[in-house]
Amino acid sequence: MRELLVIGVGAGDPDQVTVQAIKAMNRAEVFFVIGKGEQKQDLVDLRTGILDEHVRGDHRIVDIVDPPRDRTPSDYEGVVDDWHDRRARVFEEAFSAVDGVGAILVWGDPSLYDSTLRIVERVLGRGVVDFEYTVIPGVTSVSSLAAQHRIVLNRIGEPVLTTTGRRLRGEGLPDGVRDAVVMLDAENGFTTLSGDWDIWWGAYLGTPDETLISGDLRTVEDEIVRTRADLRERKGWIMDTYLIRRR
Repeated sequence: MRELLVIGVGAGDPDQVTVQAIKAMNRAEVFFVIGKGEQKQDLVDLRTGILDEHVRGDHRIVDIVDPPRDRTPSDYEGVVDDWHDRRARVFEEAFSAVDGVGAILVWGDPSLYDSTLRIVERVLGRGVVDFEYTVIPGVTSVSSLAAQHRIVLNRIGEPVLTTTGRRLRGEGLPDGVRDAVVMLDAENGFTTLSGDWDIWWGAYLGTPDETLISGDLRTVEDEIVRTRADLRERKGWIMDTYLIRRR
């Protein structure tokens, strides 16, 4: 493989794919599609739907089975590091079998809470395969959340913290933070907040299953917890994010 294109394709809606991303996809000869098991097959289907919508030339799809990892580890950083190493070996094997231009479609943007670029660098660091790679930015789930709720993420002249549910549950928010976007929250970290907050929550953003809830946190938190559990039970997985804002 002489070149790898790491392409951000938005939160799921084929219309969110940028012109730059479409041009890049039409340069690729091989697309590496990373699967995460039968329960998440519709994530693969969404990617192939994006290809059907935007790619005009001949291309080949190579399936990569993502190695499993412990989702509730006691040593989070150690488990993730081991997972990244196992992913790098799987990617390396797939890359080695390709001659030409390959591409990986990344949900949202490759720079925000996604490990693909770290894995690519780890593959190159192993020295078995060598290639150039280019990163094409995409519309993030955060941008999609704000657009669907018709809100501005920041107050005038103020910052917005982007954090994870794990850190929110374990550490709370730093002193003085009044606005925060929370991602990768598997255990409803917003329920741990004290004080008066508003929340704008969204699941499966950019897909036909998109679900939105907003309002006073204390008023809607039970609805979000219940809705989230119902959606996860029905689909077998969930991707959601939210903005919280102190009154």
